[in-house]
Amino acid sequence: HKPGLRWRLNALNRSLGSLRKGDFGFIFARPESGKTTFLASEVSYFAEQSSSSILWFNNEEQGSKVQLRIYQASLGRGLLELFGNRDKYQNEYANKTRNKIKIMDSAGITKSSVETTLQQCQPSCIIFDQLDKIQGFQGDREDLRLGDIYIWARELAKVYCPIIGVCQSDASGEGRRWLEMDNVANAKTAKQAEADWILGIGKTHAESEETFRYLSICKNKLIGDDDSDPAMRHAKLQVKLQPEIARYLD
Repeated sequence: HKPGLRWRLNALNRSLGSLRKGDFGFIFARPESGKTTFLASEVSYFAEQSSSSILWFNNEEQGSKVQLRIYQASLGRGLLELFGNRDKYQNEYANKTRNKIKIMDSAGITKSSVETTLQQCQPSCIIFDQLDKIQGFQGDREDLRLGDIYIWARELAKVYCPIIGVCQSDASGEGRRWLEMDNVANAKTAKQAEADWILGIGKTHAESEETFRYLSICKNKLIGDDDSDPAMRHAKLQVKLQPEIARYLD
């Protein structure tokens, strides 16, 4: 009955429920579909609830851009407004999140550097954007190497806190509303097998649907909360993207 980290999107609270220690899952989508914005929207809300730091390991886009999106998502403001009164909004952000979100920005994030950081920090949530690019793993085939990364992430979740990974959809997911597990890039079953939950973010090329995203709960082994709906465990959810404030809306 004790909730963990609750989502900003109420539909995810009803379908997935809270994230708790031991929970490992990942989101996937085609490039330029809003994966980082989704994380900024949700993680900025996690920061209002968490008791310790949230570590965001970033080896994808520039860390300063990610930080700006987190500011936007937390405060619900556009960039022009934020830069128009920086001191005011920095103070607002600090009050809301207590500056708990720590971005570890490096193109060469390794297994050993992650483990050292976690031992020093004891975080309440961990983000890997992108999980497939963590270095320090070997394998005869690419899918087996990636499988080892996901096994490692699952074990870290058991020791420390909930973990969210990010990876890509392959070309079969281009222009699709509803992604499935077989749309995950560079994977047969190894990546999918290790996750407790998997969320696909779909996007079409229709101009009339530019602001909509389509969330598919491809896998869900989470226990949920008192307000979770069993009928929504594998729901397909249409949500609205507000890129100007880096938020997703029900």
